[in-house]
Amino acid sequence: MMLKIWHITEMFFFVYLAFTDIYLFIFAVSGLFPLKRDQKAVRKKRKIQVLIPGYREDAVILDVAKEALRQDYGTENYDVVIIADGFLPETIQKLKAIDVQVVEVKLECSTKSRALNAALAQTSDDYDIAVVLDADNIMAKDFLTRINAAFCDGYLAVQGHRVAKNLDTPFAILDAVSEEMNNHIFRKGHRVLRLSSALIGSAMAFDYLYFKKMMKKVEVVGGFDKELEVRLLQKRHKIEYLPDAYVYDEKVPNAKVFTKQRRRWLSAQVHYFGKSFLPALRDLFLHGNIDFFNKALQFILLPRIMLISLLFVLTVIYFFAAPAATFYPVFGLFITAVLVFLLSIPPYFYNFRTLWALTRLPAGIALMFFSFLHLRGSNKEFLHTKHTYNAFQIKHPYFYPKNKKK
Repeated sequence: MMLKIWHITEMFFFVYLAFTDIYLFIFAVSGLFPLKRDQKAVRKKRKIQVLIPGYREDAVILDVAKEALRQDYGTENYDVVIIADGFLPETIQKLKAIDVQVVEVKLECSTKSRALNAALAQTSDDYDIAVVLDADNIMAKDFLTRINAAFCDGYLAVQGHRVAKNLDTPFAILDAVSEEMNNHIFRKGHRVLRLSSALIGSAMAFDYLYFKKMMKKVEVVGGFDKELEVRLLQKRHKIEYLPDAYVYDEKVPNAKVFTKQRRRWLSAQVHYFGKSFLPALRDLFLHGNIDFFNKALQFILLPRIMLISLLFVLTVIYFFAAPAATFYPVFGLFITAVLVFLLSIPPYFYNFRTLWALTRLPAGIALMFFSFLHLRGSNKEFLHTKHTYNAFQIKHPYFYPKNKKK
């Protein structure tokens, strides 16, 4: 009896690993193809509100605000709104001295959704598009121009291409590589196959009135972007991805921040799988809502680094302790997982700096498993990531193909 239970458990575990592996591989391959779109002519410049919520971000917010005013979109066509939660009085004064709007908020429980709702309630509705950034984000000069062009195609939600602005530590590089893999698989790869892009929490744009109406129903501590995705996809709204619309984002500097961030993400993923799977399954059968069901499946995927680690360990164990009929399927899944990494990592990360960062990968793997064992309650507490890099510390233009010298 015990042997039968073991075999059933082993088969279930193998199917789960195989599903995650094959799912990632399909979209890793599709991400290699060009993203084709039929763009309409840009007939007008829509009025854009750039919302930048920040919690005690005195170290970076002034430079971020100044950089946000340097778009090529025309200052008369957009406003920058700094949502100041817990800022020092001198920071508020400096912000008010430049051409940005400052909305001061005092929240009992600080969350991005509450800060955004407070700002939306205090500013006018004279906008067509709402752009959401993090307090450390720097937009490329043409970001808003590209966002405006996407809304000419009729989308209600658009995700920009977020990349690292600092690659100064091994964990920052590992974090940057991970995000670019997500961009390749869950954004570009999905859009190539005509599925919705995943949102990422910042560098996002929405139809203004739709966003304001939707946000009134959003009250979450963690997983703000996942809540928006679920609501959009339930209503069958396609989420676009713009691989050439860059926003530079600070990557985690060390193991402590890396662990805290991953624990928050994993907790949100588990929460939203439980919340969305049955509704998504119902919508798939009753309304043919493939996008929503696909998103629910994403919530159950094992993180890539955990997947390849488990498959490596199983491959070694099965090589010595299992018959060939069992070993080869596991070895095949391991090779597939390796291909997912090789296909999804941008070529400009194949260098000695990344090799240096890989020396910290065992610690990163251990921390991921540690995070997985301590998920309870992480989605219900506010975990603030402190930022320290300002606009003038973007030191790695080599890593971004559009900035390479010809």
